[in-house]
Amino acid sequence: MTTSEIKHFSFEVWGANALYTDPLSRGGEKATFSVPTYQSLIGISESIYWKPTFNFVIDRVRVMNPIRIESKAMRPLDKNFALDKNTLAYYTYLRDVRYQVELHMVWNLNRPDLAQDRNLKKHAAIFNRSLNRGGRRDIFLGTRECQGYVKPVTFGEGVGAYDDLDELNLGMMVHGFNYPSETGVDELSVRLWVPKMRKGIIDFQQPSDVKTVQTIRPMKDYAINNQTRFTSVDDEYTAMFGGDGE
Repeated sequence: MTTSEIKHFSFEVWGANALYTDPLSRGGEKATFSVPTYQSLIGISESIYWKPTFNFVIDRVRVMNPIRIESKAMRPLDKNFALDKNTLAYYTYLRDVRYQVELHMVWNLNRPDLAQDRNLKKHAAIFNRSLNRGGRRDIFLGTRECQGYVKPVTFGEGVGAYDDLDELNLGMMVHGFNYPSETGVDELSVRLWVPKMRKGIIDFQQPSDVKTVQTIRPMKDYAINNQTRFTSVDDEYTAMFGGDGE
């Protein structure tokens, strides 16, 4: 996809609660980051519409509502943490969240078998149609218990809670994950960065520009490493029965 072909999209997402889990609190009493991670916004975008032909790139997010937190008593499902069925853990959530998101799509060059599907106008039309209907799949704000909702919006419209705040340093937080399907490298790794919010807007570094990357474990992408398995029905029939499928 050339620069002239890049199509930008924007939407608004909101919900009663959000939990963008700080990895340091996983397995125990979970605590949220104060703003969405890049990866969480990728997940929301893919819930609206996604195909392996392309990848989404998040450009920026605008925080519309004040950042407020609340704690809730939850029954943890982790058997290593829950001593018995009456164990309670306090999870820290964001309350009454609303964000404007701007993003664009790029072709997934690790899937040359899908090159014939690289039709920007088609995918843009499907994305906008799916967005108008609230997305193709359920929207979650970080975790499954935090239901979200989406709708089209022009990025920058309306009044945000931090429009007059010059700059706020949000500290070290997770940017996102590097998956083999996106990088072509057979490993899963996590990206870390230090975001700054200016006038309520966080401009995201592109994944390739994030310098602090930590390998988690080796991982292979099934689709990339098994492209020869993607065959037509006729070819499958011939391989199984020796006929031409007629």
